[in-house]
Amino acid sequence: MYFLGIDVGSSSVKVALVEVESGKNHAIVQVPEEEMPMHSVHKGWAEQDPEAWWHLVCEGIAKLKTGTAVSSDQIRGIGISYQMHGLVVVDENGMPLRPSIIWCDSRAVEIGKQAYADLGPDYCDTHLLNAPGNFTASKLKWLQLHEPGVYARIHKMMLPGDYIAYRLSGAINTTISGLSEGILWDFKNERVSRELLMHYAMDPGMIPDLV
Repeated sequence: MYFLGIDVGSSSVKVALVEVESGKNHAIVQVPEEEMPMHSVHKGWAEQDPEAWWHLVCEGIAKLKTGTAVSSDQIRGIGISYQMHGLVVVDENGMPLRPSIIWCDSRAVEIGKQAYADLGPDYCDTHLLNAPGNFTASKLKWLQLHEPGVYARIHKMMLPGDYIAYRLSGAINTTISGLSEGILWDFKNERVSRELLMHYAMDPGMIPDLV
């Protein structure tokens, strides 16, 4: 029996088969062979197409299938790791509304700095355990300010790993660790940070179900 591991990076996607009993790596592929493109319309911006990640995941799994004798009924579970702090926004049909603003994009730095000053160091440091900074929530605020037409059509926001899990399962959800990396989780009250959402004037309904 095997686990299927998927790693969605900003330069490539890796897919691996790991033996359940031994933990040994049985097979691994990396796609594409050359580095995945990153789009930068302006200085400090970095975007990638979530659909491109998904196609590469499918390509990687297909390559594993042709290179091994492992069948689908031998897969016990799937694990996903991914580039952190990115933002994916989808409409009511689950379709991405724009390219993902990925981890190394710095357009929301000033938004995060202002939020830290407005919410106060005490709240941010003790509830969020970090400054809003250039993380996912601040990138979503940037969309609200600069692409209101796109923002108005958002059904759910997701982290990159959430999007791949959604494409595999058909369910849009997230985790505490995902919300934490987006600086959306209140550790003191063990819930989504209502204070941050209120400060950014964001609809809590955009946050996926927690699993």
